[in-house]
Amino acid sequence: MNQRLTRVALAALAGAALVSQLTACFPLVAGGAVMTGMVATDRRTSGAQVEDEGIELRSVNRLQEALGDGLHVNVTSYNRRVLLTGEATTAEAKQKAEQIVQRVENVRGVYNELVVGIASPLSDRSRDTLISGKVKASLVDARDLISNSFKVVTERQVVYLMGRVTQREANRATEIARGVDGVQKVVRLFEIISEEELKTQMPTPPKNTEPAKTGG
Repeated sequence: MNQRLTRVALAALAGAALVSQLTACFPLVAGGAVMTGMVATDRRTSGAQVEDEGIELRSVNRLQEALGDGLHVNVTSYNRRVLLTGEATTAEAKQKAEQIVQRVENVRGVYNELVVGIASPLSDRSRDTLISGKVKASLVDARDLISNSFKVVTERQVVYLMGRVTQREANRATEIARGVDGVQKVVRLFEIISEEELKTQMPTPPKNTEPAKTGG
């Protein structure tokens, strides 16, 4: 039942994102905005989650101030590492965007995946949104993965996977994403953790507080 509800939620979010893209006036997008408010298990600390939202918003604001409408950029921060996807009109604009985001407070690194060229049409962005939704739904269906451990971003049919995961989880999620219809390429931007570290992050089952029964 939980998996079914999660799939419904992902479908609703994909639809909301699609509508927002078709009506948006600004070309700069904070990657975490759509997922805000969704109750989910996350391997980042609560502080890192808050910082990631702040990084995305500050990055968008500074890019808008410095470059205006000259580029279409999606800004996605995970554990203080920022992914830039979309288009920049020139190589200089692409480099400047990276430099601006690199100077944002608390940013630990920038993956600059901007393409030099004209902004992609809304039809392409809508297709990418649907692909992301299908990848997320496929991760939910995988019983050997915790889907909320992954962040999925799609641009030009290229799927970017982020998250704090083990090597096994990284390989499995990559295999799943590659099998989704419409995906042309999968780029892994994971932070790899050990199986031992993963165990320390798993919730501890509640102890039995009932008094022991005695015979007689």
